[in-house]
Amino acid sequence: MRTDKEKILITGSGLAGLSAALECALNGKESILISSAPSQRAQSVMAEGGINAALDTKGESDSPEEHFQDTLKAGCFLADARAVRGMTEAAPGIVMSLKDMGVCFNLDENGDPDLRNFGGQKKKRTAYAKSDTGKQIMTALTDEVRKYEASGMITRFMNHSFETLLFSDCDRQVCTGCLIRDDYTDEILRFESSAVIIATGGMHGLFGNTTGSRLNTGDAVAELFRLGAEIINPEFIQYHPTTVSSGGKRMLISEAARGEGGRLFAMKESDRWYFMEEKYPELGNLMPRDITAREIWRTGKKYPVFLDMTHLPDDIMENKLSGIVEDCITYLNLNPRKEPIPVEPGIHYFMGGLNAGRNHMTNIQGLFAAGECCGLYHGANRLGGNSLLGAVYGGRMAGKNACDYSEHNTLTAGSDSFYDDLSGKCTISDKDRVLLQNTLNKCMGVVRSEKELQEGLEIIRGIEGDAARLGEALCAAALERRESRGAHFREDYPDTRESFCKSTVLRR
Repeated sequence: MRTDKEKILITGSGLAGLSAALECALNGKESILISSAPSQRAQSVMAEGGINAALDTKGESDSPEEHFQDTLKAGCFLADARAVRGMTEAAPGIVMSLKDMGVCFNLDENGDPDLRNFGGQKKKRTAYAKSDTGKQIMTALTDEVRKYEASGMITRFMNHSFETLLFSDCDRQVCTGCLIRDDYTDEILRFESSAVIIATGGMHGLFGNTTGSRLNTGDAVAELFRLGAEIINPEFIQYHPTTVSSGGKRMLISEAARGEGGRLFAMKESDRWYFMEEKYPELGNLMPRDITAREIWRTGKKYPVFLDMTHLPDDIMENKLSGIVEDCITYLNLNPRKEPIPVEPGIHYFMGGLNAGRNHMTNIQGLFAAGECCGLYHGANRLGGNSLLGAVYGGRMAGKNACDYSEHNTLTAGSDSFYDDLSGKCTISDKDRVLLQNTLNKCMGVVRSEKELQEGLEIIRGIEGDAARLGEALCAAALERRESRGAHFREDYPDTRESFCKSTVLRR
């Protein structure tokens, strides 16, 4: 047993986890950073297109207020407005602080981070580092965290996985630490702490075939759901419009390609049909992701759909999109300078997750959430470029509020927590996990129907395991929302209904 009562325990070492640890250190609070792999393997490294901030360096009179309005509109007004406003107002300072930290953003002629267009936004506000923005930000943050590791303010436990929470004997709704499993020895370690921050990423493991990391299993959120943590808006799953099958999962073709002038078209008999430009003349290929994904899905049922970058100048391909070019050549044996890329929608991001207030605390006292596992900033549909921003800002906010909370937390973990909290866990077999993944992929697609959701729900209810219970919650939420809103589209309820302009909250 370890007693680190005065420290903050953080699970997950991607952007949200690193940002939370840094914020704790800046507030003079020591933290323990738990992760199943090094930060270099976190899903945040895979983010390509950029990070949003209304820097207004393009003479377009952009502002945090417009960024706020675009974010709320894209999310169909389900996101917490005050939380979103805090994020968009902090965004310019965050990007400049990342630049000062050493992030190699593409720069404009004035030495400021260059900005590109991104979907759902009329103003250029997406700062980027070629098409490897996530990798660049993660590198800078990892190096910054190492400084505090050297001083002892941050302690890392790599190759360790979250098992369950510890609770106080006084109140089973007050979190007082975690049980952590050593991935090499299977030893269970008991950590008491003053607060816990969950930053374990999205629920990609429930579906398997996504653009996300295979390390993002969703098992931590499934365990928290078992323990009584609320889930909010799990029916809203973002399908990125342009992905390609590669190595048993989906490979992302970043929105940056369309932001720099890439064009979607369908081969209608022997002619190219630029369907997005025809249907949406104002934003064309840069419509919000939910709309673009549905249009590609519908069109793709009749004609093959491609993303064309062959007309883009060499300097854009080399200086702004080089990562996409290299990935296509390496993994697809396709040179996008010379031939278009066949694309289709793929699961990319989970807008829903743990239900946290704007202070990032869940309904379990002392348990905070940040990053993709936290359903706070994106509502029914996320703007491209807001995921990196939400992870950094959310991690900082979770860290700050966890520090404030820890100053007043005097409860200790119950003596029997080790046995109580593991006894109710129910793991899923490999065979049943594949069945769960196949079922969710079928019934929770780009377009959904009551028949498919009902059939999927019946199958999932017959599967044992906590992951299945989380999958059941996703399916039940989609079945209950009898409308179409953002990333949730019901072919039997195609209209958006005012009476459903509210969040879905589930508790097991």
